[in-house]
Amino acid sequence: MKETQHDLRAAEDYDMLSSIGIKTVREGICWSEVETSPGFFDFSEVYNRMQTAEEYGIQQIWDLIHFGYPDGIYPTHPNFCERFAALCHAFAVFYSENSTQELYVVPINEISFLSWHSGDVRGTVPFAVNSGWDIKYHLCKAAIIGIKALKEADPDCVIILVEPLIKIHGNLQENAEQMHELNEHQFQAMDIIAGRMCPELGGSEEFLDILGFNYYWNCQWNIDDTPLEWPETLKRRTPLADLLQMAYKRYEKPIFISETEHFGSGRVEWIDEITQECLTAKKRGVDLNGICIYPVTDRPDWDDLSRFSNCGIWDLDIDGNRLPNIPYINALERAQAEFTNTNKILDFVLNFFKN
Repeated sequence: MKETQHDLRAAEDYDMLSSIGIKTVREGICWSEVETSPGFFDFSEVYNRMQTAEEYGIQQIWDLIHFGYPDGIYPTHPNFCERFAALCHAFAVFYSENSTQELYVVPINEISFLSWHSGDVRGTVPFAVNSGWDIKYHLCKAAIIGIKALKEADPDCVIILVEPLIKIHGNLQENAEQMHELNEHQFQAMDIIAGRMCPELGGSEEFLDILGFNYYWNCQWNIDDTPLEWPETLKRRTPLADLLQMAYKRYEKPIFISETEHFGSGRVEWIDEITQECLTAKKRGVDLNGICIYPVTDRPDWDDLSRFSNCGIWDLDIDGNRLPNIPYINALERAQAEFTNTNKILDFVLNFFKN
């Protein structure tokens, strides 16, 4: 967020979004910044974004864990759940005292990815290997405790769970049962929070209000870890509409595409394809309620902050000025029009800011 100056230019960003008919965004707090010391919180920067949203009539969806943890804390730490519950409670109280909007909150973004990234491939804290399940179990435990804290402070808050939507493709060596088992892993976090797995953690179907699924070009890959090409020539991909229908049938909760994007000139072709797949899913009865375009403004590469990714609705120049990508904006406006003209519920596009 600081790299894109969104913390300083939220009003400019919200004004741009309003100009193209977008009135709902995903935002996130940074736990390590708002918790000034264990159990003490400073939400002043968050407050500024909340007030700006009110001014522009923007509905925010807040992620509580998306940008890591405070120093010295990690999912398997004995104090992690207690600290996270305190964050959830403090934020819900602060929000209810300072906003007129209903609270929509994602307790922990992409538990499945975060578990793999931090527990299997040493991508982030605690930089472990062969520990993905352990990290996932503890993150789900924290999410359940956090949801209870949120609901205690604000019984009417809306809980949103966000996970990747993926498809692993086998070859002649794997049988259907093996591939089914591999693809089932993507639903473990939601199943645990729903109480369908690991019931000792206290999960419940009541914790699933809305479900978000993140989907990118590399969310389908071969069993040897090579991603399927896109645009594709061999037509091996499972249509997104099929994946959405599968996820919806599993939980029967309102869903949305919680992140999607492409880069360079592929942005337009990608969003056109995603739009048609979402329309197909809705025609099949899927309760699909939005598409989140990530990011709103271009973002730096995760491993090289000096290099930007050429993937935003607005690109950035060296001074952080927002430069509209007109073909991409036109594609988004076409998507909005298609949903509106077919008298569907999906008449807005959610957007997402992050570093």
